[in-house]
Amino acid sequence: MTRTLICPQCGKNVVLRAQTRRLSESLLALLFIAPFRCQSCHHRFFRFRLGLTYPASIIDRREHLRIPVRLFLSFSGGRIKGEGFVTDLSMGGCMIQSFTHVKVDDIFYLHITLPNHDKALELAAIVRSVTSRGVSFQFLRQAQENKTLLSFIQAQAQGGGSGVHKAGQAA
Repeated sequence: MTRTLICPQCGKNVVLRAQTRRLSESLLALLFIAPFRCQSCHHRFFRFRLGLTYPASIIDRREHLRIPVRLFLSFSGGRIKGEGFVTDLSMGGCMIQSFTHVKVDDIFYLHITLPNHDKALELAAIVRSVTSRGVSFQFLRQAQENKTLLSFIQAQAQGGGSGVHKAGQAA
């Protein structure tokens, strides 16, 4: 018999397995007790994982669920200005496609255009990696501080929107 994992703090079922942080947590894993993190309220908690159903994803450094999107963005920092598309988005950061050359540890202000919103989101972020897949940004302040972004991510995670927004469309 399997049970769906639900966050004990907010009662939602958008929970992912989290990475262990300490030796004591690794020892608990031997007893099938694992850390989990709610994608809605960010509460971190432990549960006996046998018999539970939760999204099967590779456990890695990410603490937040990535949402595939295609959103127009512009960014600026120092003397560098650019634009491109956000290809995935989470509460902790995003991945973009852009032809603008940036370096790891550069800090930018991102202006992300969300569908059905009059004003672009303005978020400060630092470049964490530059690969052939794109540029990975980590938000300097948690996305949950921005209620518009948080509600957009939650709606996308629950299948409540397309997440596709092209340049030239009305915001």
